[in-house]
Amino acid sequence: MSQVTANLMLVRQRLELAALAAKREPEDIQLLAVSKTFPTMAIEEAMHAGQTAFGENYVQEGVEKIQQLAKLRPWLEWHFIGPLQSNKTRDVAEHFDWVHSIDRLKIAERLSSQRGEFPDLGELQVCVQINVSEEESKSGLAIEEVEVLCDAIAKLPNLALRGLMAIPAPSDNVNQQRQAFSAVRECFASIKAKHSNDVGYDFFDTLSMGMSDDMEAAIAEGSTMVRVGSAIFGKRDKIKA
Repeated sequence: MSQVTANLMLVRQRLELAALAAKREPEDIQLLAVSKTFPTMAIEEAMHAGQTAFGENYVQEGVEKIQQLAKLRPWLEWHFIGPLQSNKTRDVAEHFDWVHSIDRLKIAERLSSQRGEFPDLGELQVCVQINVSEEESKSGLAIEEVEVLCDAIAKLPNLALRGLMAIPAPSDNVNQQRQAFSAVRECFASIKAKHSNDVGYDFFDTLSMGMSDDMEAAIAEGSTMVRVGSAIFGKRDKIKA
């Protein structure tokens, strides 16, 4: 058994235990394996262990991996989860299935237009990113700005508005972790309740929050997708620019 396979088993066990502790069904929470900076060999190992959804932070690296694993494309789901610049939207629109990190209407409009150039791909699944801890160095919107952007995205063609994503400031305090995730959940619930019958909100069902060090707190607060990298693939030697 490879180390990646063994790690995946442990992460899935953590997910299941956290779900049961929160009185939730484990199958309602998707595990996204964050493969940034790791080689395609590691992704293939994870795939052989049953993992199909992978997250990438850097456009060029992600596109290269998607192309290198083209023969496996029908079985894989690729999520872009990093900050996205305007000059990189076409590559994302052409190659990825999901984008978690939309925080500007301009980016959403470009993705909408460019995704339309690839009708065989279907709608691009998108989430709006919240800067829940209000960190200057982090992408995302303030909570009070989220609904306006969601409304604008809901009206765009070629995109499916799926929900919200957040990366709270790191904390070892579980109560602080839960407080941040709770704020995102409340924002999500408010938008969902207000727009449940509105066009463009048909698939608004995703709370993308929780990573290797805080996934239990995120699951306790309603996360439907946890983004786990180091707990699956190991520690990263260096982060690419």
